[in-house]
Amino acid sequence: MKNKFIKSLIAVPAAVTIFMSFGWSFFELMVHCKTKKKQTRKKWFSLSHTRINHPRYKFEKEYEEGKAWCREQNMQDCYIRSMDGLLLHALYLPAENAERFVLLSHGYKGSSFGDFAYTARFLHENQCNLLFIDQRCCGESEGEFITFGAKEQYDVLGWAYYIAERNKDKLPIYLYGESMGAAAVLMASGHRLPREVKGLIADCGFRSMKGQLQDIAANWFHLHWVGLLLFRVDLFCRLLGGFCMKDADTAKAMQINKRPVLFFHGEKDTYVDTRNSRHNYSLCQAQKELVIVPEARHLCSAYEQPELYREKLLGFFEKYN
Repeated sequence: MKNKFIKSLIAVPAAVTIFMSFGWSFFELMVHCKTKKKQTRKKWFSLSHTRINHPRYKFEKEYEEGKAWCREQNMQDCYIRSMDGLLLHALYLPAENAERFVLLSHGYKGSSFGDFAYTARFLHENQCNLLFIDQRCCGESEGEFITFGAKEQYDVLGWAYYIAERNKDKLPIYLYGESMGAAAVLMASGHRLPREVKGLIADCGFRSMKGQLQDIAANWFHLHWVGLLLFRVDLFCRLLGGFCMKDADTAKAMQINKRPVLFFHGEKDTYVDTRNSRHNYSLCQAQKELVIVPEARHLCSAYEQPELYREKLLGFFEKYN
């Protein structure tokens, strides 16, 4: 009897450790920021799972030319403190005879010069002051955890007020996000935004952290018992990251947001499924438009049909300026 009791005391912690270890691995991969050294060692993941959805796959020339143009511009460094004390960084590029401000919110583990490489020059040449924000954990911004919009929405909100405080001419402000940056922008619309914010642009945004991780776990890694896996990931988010997955969801914001929204999504996107934008569009109670671009993959609508994409952007600005 004594031996059985001792064995059970050993078995229970061991079982708990094994149970939690699978959630920890997925949490480390998707949520916990890695150092540059570790990211280099993990490069196989990026190449094998995201290569086909990256603009470089088909539009490398346009993509690299856009990044080069961004690097050549004389931009101003800007900083704010996040609600949880992180120092966040952005780059500001004023335009001649500016007619509006556009906040650029990049995607998961991305960069503004990458995600907005092809569109930034067009916006700037069409009288847009641009604020390229570095999401937490990315670029020059501090952070240890990517929260899929749970905390990034408040970072976007902080940057929106940063612009508003310096917007002496009261120019219209637009919040433009891509992928996770689009989800963060949509979530931010559920809070009190500066009155100068006239509209939102969401390209390939997902609807929730839970839904996105569920798709990745099931479709990329063919994992079973996904719900149980995400339960464990959520525990680590709460214990270490100071947030829970349900905080990263666009539903509530879309139901109360009053700002017009222009949605874009590539029909062939296998990184963030098109149904995400359709879902966000269906919930949105404000004026809205959904543009699904045939043959476009993740964040490739602007490359696949540049004339349509640019026409929609300018039309949106002209309508709500």
